[in-house]
Amino acid sequence: MLEPGVDFLNHGSFGATPRIVLDAQQVWRERIEAEPVRFLARDIEGHLDHAREVLGQFIGANPDDLAFVPNATGFNSVLRSLALEPGEELLTTDHAYNAAKNALEWVAQRSGARVVVARVPFPIHRPEEVVEAVLAAVTPRTRLALLDHGTSPTALIYPIGRLIVELADRGVDTLVDGAHAPGVLDLNVASLGAAYYTGNLHKWVCAPKGAGFLWVRRDRQSDVRPIAISHGANSPRTDRSRFRLEFDWTGTVDPSAYLAVPDALRFGASLLPGGWAALRERNHDLALAARDLICSSLAVEAPAPDEMIGSMAAVPVGGQETGGQVQGMDLYGDPVHDALIDHGIQVVITPWPQRPEGGPWQRLVRVSCAAYNDLAQMERLATLLPEVIADTPGHAHHRSQRRQSAPATEPARPS
Repeated sequence: MLEPGVDFLNHGSFGATPRIVLDAQQVWRERIEAEPVRFLARDIEGHLDHAREVLGQFIGANPDDLAFVPNATGFNSVLRSLALEPGEELLTTDHAYNAAKNALEWVAQRSGARVVVARVPFPIHRPEEVVEAVLAAVTPRTRLALLDHGTSPTALIYPIGRLIVELADRGVDTLVDGAHAPGVLDLNVASLGAAYYTGNLHKWVCAPKGAGFLWVRRDRQSDVRPIAISHGANSPRTDRSRFRLEFDWTGTVDPSAYLAVPDALRFGASLLPGGWAALRERNHDLALAARDLICSSLAVEAPAPDEMIGSMAAVPVGGQETGGQVQGMDLYGDPVHDALIDHGIQVVITPWPQRPEGGPWQRLVRVSCAAYNDLAQMERLATLLPEVIADTPGHAHHRSQRRQSAPATEPARPS
């Protein structure tokens, strides 16, 4: 349903749901509305069981260890369930998603704990640099590490398996933010050994908006509660775990996005003869090609090795900025982003670091490569980028090259 005339190179933010999956979701909605009490009070349990079973096969997880949540920010359920002591530490990296960092800070402030941020270099030369940075930040007070499987701003695939093992050896649980992993990586969540794993299904799986999952290792489930405490908290049933009873019923919500997940998985598997494996490889190859085109057009080196790239790639666009009201969510109001929109290209332009805090920062362009994208779109972006950057008022590296046609009194939008 993407708008004609727009090169949509930002699948990584919110995905794009195919019509066939939206049609399946609508069928579920109609079934719900035909007899809401029967469906939501009796029938839904079996349907959710089936959807979780299909999802579990796809991501390598026992369905009884999975809970559907609206978004990967389901990590809030884990963080808010922690009984933290004053002085304990929550570890993450400076590549963490802004919303994840916000959740960590809120939980830490409430309990007297503190957030420790490991500085991972970008550009980066090898995956081991991530491991070295994270382990250097571990102390005897480290309680939990919230780490990305695939980072959002810098589009890096972290060596998450090794990180989990190394942290476990130091007595630290890992909560994996896998927002960008399902549909991009060949997942086997259970074998990773993390205590917790959360992921999005509306991104690369192309499920409807509002479909994500939380996986909790069996020995941690009794301590994890949903954000909304509802009827499951005092259910007398003994045929299901408390984890299952609480997360499956958190109040009256529209479950159709969850129930359409099997349809999204079937659709993705049907696109190429090799199924999901072929689709992942195709998108990965396109991401590498897009990165190389952009690097060539901007005359910069590739900022990360090929093995750390999934279906997205981020490249510095050059020029150091200072000051400005830069926040972690300044993704869709940047003047370079807006200028590209005028050319019919939707792509992420994000500040790096995400929270400059008054210090120097630069822009990254992050391109997503989904099944509906092609090399011609990437070539168009690479060709336009230098021109757009040079013509963007306020860009430090190119301020001397502003458009002469722009009125002298026209204010530059804040960067």
